[in-house]
Amino acid sequence: MSDKNNPAPNKSQSAVEKRVTVASSEILDIMNMKGKAQPSSPFPIKCSDHSAEDDVFRVRHPWSVYRLPDTELESAMNRLRKGLPSKGWKIVKDGPDDSRAKAPQIVANSGDGQVSADLRLHMTPAGSEYESAIEVTVVSLCFHDEAASAPTSG
Repeated sequence: MSDKNNPAPNKSQSAVEKRVTVASSEILDIMNMKGKAQPSSPFPIKCSDHSAEDDVFRVRHPWSVYRLPDTELESAMNRLRKGLPSKGWKIVKDGPDDSRAKAPQIVANSGDGQVSADLRLHMTPAGSEYESAIEVTVVSLCFHDEAASAPTSG
């Protein structure tokens, strides 16, 4: 989801964070899993698509679900393939990622075009120190923070 050619709209950071959180919750609901979640809070990052502008950000929300059998994780990815489009998301990639492991990856854009999700299934071999997981990263479009661009009184 790139917006290099479009000016970043003015939005409040809290509203964008809320939209990203709602999208993450929707994805978790579609996954319908009871594993261990590695939660995090959404946070703003500089938007590299608008590098010339200092006050342009996007909100990023990475999280994962793990401590489930590989078969359950694979089933959750299949539920995402079916469930995302039924919730208005458009899947723009469904295949192996660019890693050496060629992990299954789904990239989807929300129906309102405000957020994108990158979902990857990382399966580890038996005996590995790591656990298999579905890694989720939800990001917003770039935006100007209304608070940063509001005139100050003084």
